[in-house]
This record gives sequence, C-alpha cells and structure tokens, in this order.
Amino acid sequence: MRRVIGGMFVSLDCVIQAPGGPVEDPTGGFAHGGWMFPVADDQVGAAIGDFFSKPYDLLLGRRTYDIFAAYWPYVDGDGAAMGEAFTAANKYVLTSGEQPLPWANSHRMRDIDDIAMLKQGDGPDLLIQGSSTIYPALLAAGLLDRMVLYTFPIVLGSGKRLFGKGTPSGTLKLVDHQVSAGGTIIATYEPVGSLETGSFGAITSAREDVRQAKMKDGTW
Repeated sequence: MRRVIGGMFVSLDCVIQAPGGPVEDPTGGFAHGGWMFPVADDQVGAAIGDFFSKPYDLLLGRRTYDIFAAYWPYVDGDGAAMGEAFTAANKYVLTSGEQPLPWANSHRMRDIDDIAMLKQGDGPDLLIQGSSTIYPALLAAGLLDRMVLYTFPIVLGSGKRLFGKGTPSGTLKLVDHQVSAGGTIIATYEPVGSLETGSFGAITSAREDVRQAKMKDGTW
C-alpha cells in the first residue's frame, strides 16, 4: 500500500495562497503572492529537498496542477533538476472536469474513490504539494497518512486558508519537528483518530446561568 503525504507552506494565520510568486494565484484580490521567498532559509530548502528525496508520484488538485504544468517543464537554472523530476513523475490530478492534462505522465482522478484504489496499489509514496482543496476529502476518507507543515513567521491577513469547508474534525500526533534559523517551524503530523472533548471543570453560578441564556438567545 502506498502512503499519501502532504506538504504545505503556511503563514501563522494559516494562509496558503501563492507562496511562490506574485502571479501564482492573485485570485480574490490577493496581493501578497511570493510571501515565502523573503522568509525562507537554507534549512527550509533542505527540508523541502528531503521531502522529495525518495521515489514519489504527485497527487495534485487541478489548480495546483495548472500552476505546476505552466512552470516546472519550462524552468531553467537552479530549478531545472526539480522541473525534470516533476515531469518524469506520475501526476495524479483530482478533478471533476474534462479539461486536458497535457503535461507528460498526467492521470485524471475523478473522485476520492479513484485515489483510494490508487493508494491500495503498488508504487512510491503519493506526495501532495499545495492542493489545499483535496484535504477535506482525504481526511474524511482516512486516506491521508502524514502532513508536513512549513509554518513561516509572518501574518498575511487575507487569502485562502489551509483547511476549508468540509474538513472533518480529528486528532493528529506530532512525529517530527524542527525550527529553522529564520524561525520557520517544520512539523510533521499523522492522523490518529477522532476528536475527543472534555472539561477542566464546570462552574455553577448565577452569572454563568445568565451567560448561557444569552448564548442561547443570541444576545451574548
């Protein structure tokens, strides 16, 4: 069985939009594209290299696929080796549309069941980069094995967030972490089960009764 492992660049307020450059994804009026470049450091680069150091296939949402397909086959200089590796890798794209997938070695995944079948087969790990919209379905289906979050010490204030509507509740455990010299927290998590709740102790008081009543009628 193959593992599904996600990697995501996020700000402290959990924005994931357009870390790579100003024209990557300005939709919604996002004005901070390229926010990752000034705060990345050598340790972040090494961690990203380690993420892609073993054989892998890519699992992508359609928009991230479009971004990658328009960039990585054409990049030169320092990024050429990564571009060649991404082109050579199988790319499994979760999309309900019928748009062409012209980048070499691209394959259409029509729904989460297709990914479940792919995961059951033989092959290298399936690595996700970006593609935040596919996480709710993966988590709900129990298909995500691991997630690496690169949390940068900046606040963006607006933009697409890490987890969107439809994300199920759940608990994860921290299995590895490091802090780069520039203050980026690189943390690896694995899902471990359902969310549990509890209390540090209930208080019975007239003031609490009033507060509860205000919450109930919407005046709190």
